Amino acid sequence: MAFLRALIGAVRSARHTPRLAAGLVPDDDVLLDAPDARLAPALVAAALADPEPAAKLLATTRDAAEWEDRDRYVTRLATFAYNRGDWLAHWLSAAPRDPDALLISAQLAVRRAWESPARAERLRELDPLIRTVTEEAPDDPVPWRLALDHARGAHAGHAVFETLWEQAVRRSPHHYGSHVAALKYLSAQWYGSHRAAFDFAEQAADDAAADSLVRALPVRAAYDRLRARPRPDRSAAATRLDRAADRALALSAAFPAGDPWPAEVRNLLAYVLVERARWDEALDEFRRIGPHATSFPWGAPRGAVQEDPLRRFLAVRDVVRAESAGRTPLWRPGDGRAGRGGRGGH
Repeated sequence: MAFLRALIGAVRSARHTPRLAAGLVPDDDVLLDAPDARLAPALVAAALADPEPAAKLLATTRDAAEWEDRDRYVTRLATFAYNRGDWLAHWLSAAPRDPDALLISAQLAVRRAWESPARAERLRELDPLIRTVTEEAPDDPVPWRLALDHARGAHAGHAVFETLWEQAVRRSPHHYGSHVAALKYLSAQWYGSHRAAFDFAEQAADDAAADSLVRALPVRAAYDRLRARPRPDRSAAATRLDRAADRALALSAAFPAGDPWPAEVRNLLAYVLVERARWDEALDEFRRIGPHATSFPWGAPRGAVQEDPLRRFLAVRDVVRAESAGRTPLWRPGDGRAGRGGRGGH
């Protein structure tokens, strides 16, 4: 019987896989971490050692209180400066007290400290810089999100972290980046547990606005649980994973397909749906993702192997399409199959 099922599955896959490619962006058109229309010119100018477009962009987000965009742009610009930092050096030399230049510099410094074997010590050395960027931002939650990331790696106690958290949410109660930083602190990998992380994520999602990315915070907790050992079984833990995916599906459906705004959440959701073997829903989610693959979660190491995130995204998408095809009935109503004695019968 197993052999027969394998044969039938192969036929189903061959029949339906081409049809199930409908709505999926061709491999060559998928982009990894593609910048949006506002960030792209700033990155192009930075490549030419010109910081002015980046400075104008971040000043605009600060003045307009566009905290989610601001957080994304700061992180992306710091990532660019990690390998090409001359434009940031020019900016700091011309305006050493500019809050946006200081914030990018602090983000970059925290990243480099995190990569050091002496992480906690290196991060503690950055205390004055973190204090400066938070003091320079009376209304901005992004420096406080960075302070939360810094505190986690520096082994700050619960009281310190709670104080920083209160400062972050006072400035923006539903800032996604700050919530992710808190979720990491509460995770089993750091200073909490899987249960604490899920409790926090679900409560935050309940309290968030209908279109807030915080609504998808439980799927971030689900991702962490799925990567932990031992893997969750068919108990309450598995039920919680599926409930997190359901929440994220509802949020994803509220945005147009191909929208870059929820791209990371959608990529994360696709990962969780694949891990839960929810193949048809995963395929639909890849359609919604469109051309916007993201390094997280596809670039996360698997054991000692560092993944190529774009290659893994495309490979998993192919697997999902094949799995979905293999589970589709060979003939479905409306397929036009001829019956016995009709054309093609025996």
